[in-house]
Amino acid sequence: MEESESAEELLFEVATPLDFTIRVTRPQWTRIVRVKHPVMQGKEAEVRATLASPNEIRRRRSDPMVHLFYRIAGERRWVCGVAKRQDGHGFLITAYPTDAIKEGETIWPK
Repeated sequence: MEESESAEELLFEVATPLDFTIRVTRPQWTRIVRVKHPVMQGKEAEVRATLASPNEIRRRRSDPMVHLFYRIAGERRWVCGVAKRQDGHGFLITAYPTDAIKEGETIWPK
């Protein structure tokens, strides 16, 4: 956690199957649900579950440090959590519902 981040700002922290932890601050989550994907409002638990216990993880082709975590959320529906690994830790870039898994190298499960 950066020095500027206080413990009160941490919304949640979750260990991933890739042996790194993703931290999500309240300001990050607010930006996701207000600007990027308002449909994710109130879906923190689903995003945590997606990052902790995904059905599949893919590596983004354009940036190998960005991982797309997918978890089934219904018939032909997934929750996708997009996180970047940096210096042994991770942070959530965005999260959204989707009906398609993006192309990229499947890195988990092997």
